[in-house]
Amino acid sequence: MKIRSITLDNVRRFTDPVRVGEIGDGLNVLSEPNEQGKSTLFDAIQALFFKPHGSRDKEVTALRPHAGGAPQVTIEIDADGRRFTVMKRWLQKPAATVHRDGTLIAQADAAEAWIADLLGGDAGGPSGLIWVRQGMTDLTGGSTKEQKAALDARRDLMSSVGEEVEAMTGGRRMDSALARCREELAAYATKTGRPYANGPWKTALDRVDTLTEQRDALAATADDLHGALAERKRARRDLRELEDPAAAEGRRKKLEAARAAHAAAERHAEELDAEARKLDMARLTAENARARLDGFREALKEETDATKAAAAAEMAAGDRKTALETARAAKEAAERDLDTAQKALESAETARTLALRARAARDGADRRQELEHRIAEAEKARSAMETAKATARSGPDAKTLTRIEHLAAAHATAIATRDATATQVIARYEEGKADAIRTGDMPLPDGQPVPLPRATRLSIAGIGELEVRPGDAGHDDSTVEAAANALRKALDAIGADDLDAARASAAARVEAERAHGEAKAVLNSLAPDGIDPLREALAEIPQVESDTDATDPEEAEAALEAASAAHTQARVALDTTSDRLSDAREAATRAETALASLRDRLTRAEGALAKYRGSTEEALASEAAQAGEALAAAEKIHAEKASHAPDLAGTEAALNRAASVDQGARDEIARLKPLLARLDERITRSSGDAVEERLAETEEALSAAKATLARIEHEVAVLQRLEKALEAARTEARERYFTPIARELKPLLHLLWPEAELTWGEESLLPDALIRDGQEEPIDILSGGTQEQVALLVRLAFARMLATAGRVAPVILDDALVFTDDDRIERMFDALHRQAGDLQIIVLTCRQRAFRDLGGKGLRLASADPAT
Repeated sequence: MKIRSITLDNVRRFTDPVRVGEIGDGLNVLSEPNEQGKSTLFDAIQALFFKPHGSRDKEVTALRPHAGGAPQVTIEIDADGRRFTVMKRWLQKPAATVHRDGTLIAQADAAEAWIADLLGGDAGGPSGLIWVRQGMTDLTGGSTKEQKAALDARRDLMSSVGEEVEAMTGGRRMDSALARCREELAAYATKTGRPYANGPWKTALDRVDTLTEQRDALAATADDLHGALAERKRARRDLRELEDPAAAEGRRKKLEAARAAHAAAERHAEELDAEARKLDMARLTAENARARLDGFREALKEETDATKAAAAAEMAAGDRKTALETARAAKEAAERDLDTAQKALESAETARTLALRARAARDGADRRQELEHRIAEAEKARSAMETAKATARSGPDAKTLTRIEHLAAAHATAIATRDATATQVIARYEEGKADAIRTGDMPLPDGQPVPLPRATRLSIAGIGELEVRPGDAGHDDSTVEAAANALRKALDAIGADDLDAARASAAARVEAERAHGEAKAVLNSLAPDGIDPLREALAEIPQVESDTDATDPEEAEAALEAASAAHTQARVALDTTSDRLSDAREAATRAETALASLRDRLTRAEGALAKYRGSTEEALASEAAQAGEALAAAEKIHAEKASHAPDLAGTEAALNRAASVDQGARDEIARLKPLLARLDERITRSSGDAVEERLAETEEALSAAKATLARIEHEVAVLQRLEKALEAARTEARERYFTPIARELKPLLHLLWPEAELTWGEESLLPDALIRDGQEEPIDILSGGTQEQVALLVRLAFARMLATAGRVAPVILDDALVFTDDDRIERMFDALHRQAGDLQIIVLTCRQRAFRDLGGKGLRLASADPAT
């Protein structure tokens, strides 16, 4: 089947008929911008082949335009060497027709059957395999119904073209056998292998569990009856033994003897404890007496030692204080000597300085006079240079003057040109009438022509006025005015009234520049480095002071050396006395610190001795001896008492045992009597329920139920083993089952990734992983571009398989390459051309620029009305 044309009428935005015609055999491309009807065209094709003409579901109603109407789609196809025209109309006057070469061959339900037969009877047809809707570029998109239809189509296609079509390990018979096995198994168990609720396996299990529970309950009742009989026998025997009078009297006598022995042991223990407290008191008294004696002796010794040490420290502190005063007096004397030496040194330095200045003044008198003269001349030259520089800045330079002269020449030329064409008047005065004719304030010269470029009023003395109006001869005053303005602007810029003033100013500038150069040359000759170095040199030469009585420099130098030596000796003496004073101060400080510490020690010793309040060493020693004797006596008494003490823990243990035996017998008698009453009642009740007979019947029924369960479990095990065997067989046939699609896909896949392979899912019959460079990558983690490329290549392979199976159908792709980059899209174009050799491929896209290089036959959506 190949599509040749598509016509839409009243389909969404196309309220007028539109047609895509001249669709070729190979690759066809409809490239239009967004919202031009490409997806509408795809949905219309889908509806014609798969939506009955009587359908009113949401997909069909979505085709109706906003303005209303009945959607109608007409497609021309070639099949079996003949041309057919298929038309469907929905909603209003629904219809379906099939024409062959212009002759109606089927309509209504017959037309629907003809279309189904054309598609091979598939519910999903090629739509799930080789038709790609916009926005569903992956292989698993669409609704649940569409996904199931696509899966059935893939399974039917792959089973029908496999190498073992009817073998149990590969084709439809294997699928049927596996489905039958699972159907029978589902009556017994769930998919996880657990018993199915309300099924025969679950019923048998529940029957066995119920009978087992009943059997166990009856067996427990029987065992309980037997146990109750044995327990009653034991209880009666134990009660007789416990209530025997001789045994009870023996327990009583043993308890009384144990109580008497334990009371005697407790009394002796109390007496021993009292003696122990007396011994502790005597020991504490002896220890306190010995401690007071030792403390008194230590305090007395410490007080004596501290007194002696404090006296010695006071003597040492006095000596250090005297030495400190001596050192302080020596330092003060050294400071006075140093002050005197310092003043003598300063006086000697002043005398030497005056002597040296006097000699320098005498030696530099001529040099000083020369420098003063040079400085004065240099000041004059600098002043002249600054005056000339200021004058030079006021006049125009040669370039500016030349420009002004050119402007003046241009102005004169303009005037001459104007006057040459202007009206002229010549006044010739009689004797004594000169200057009788005036123009404004200026008289007309005698015998000279005066041009009148514009209307001029002449005043004639004694006569009146004469107004001369020249004709429009063509002279132009604008040139003269422009030249005059340019000249005036240039003269104003330099502050000159006319050209002569400008020339005088320029001459003055040249003269000023010459004077500046001469003054600069004079200044450079007098002060090459400037005037300030001359002033500095002058300041270094001292002036002769006539009123100073200076000494001889050699004598002043000798006096300075002597004063310096005396000053150094006084400085050394001061440093020596300062060090001695510092040592004496530190020694005095240490002595005072030691004295304070010893006085504090003496105070503490006296305080410790005062605690004994006049006690003497002899009295304390006698007290300690008496405490020692009392301690020895207490120890002797305690030892004698302890040697005859009974074992208190042993008597207590014997008493506890005797009491426990007696109380245990009482408790056991109290327990056995009610126990016997309960056992008698239980035995009487159970003996009338026929427990043994009921237990035998229940065990017989349980055996029958277990046999039924074993039979069902055997059948379930057989079915489960059969299911596993069939699944294993199908897994082993996997390579053969997927061989056709892998063979068709391999060359296409290698266009993008050489040596790459796809692994296939047994349930989905779709690729589940891409193997590149030995690395397996699940399809769902690949990039969006890679996923859509794999999906498109798989659909192209399915299209080739459909053609091989004799079910040729066009491949329709609506924006199937959305995320593909520029490099791979070129190779995808190659894949499309490779498959278009014997297939019809229709590509719908809005990426006009990218798909410009795809090639193929270009299609256009055009009006179907012949008039347009």
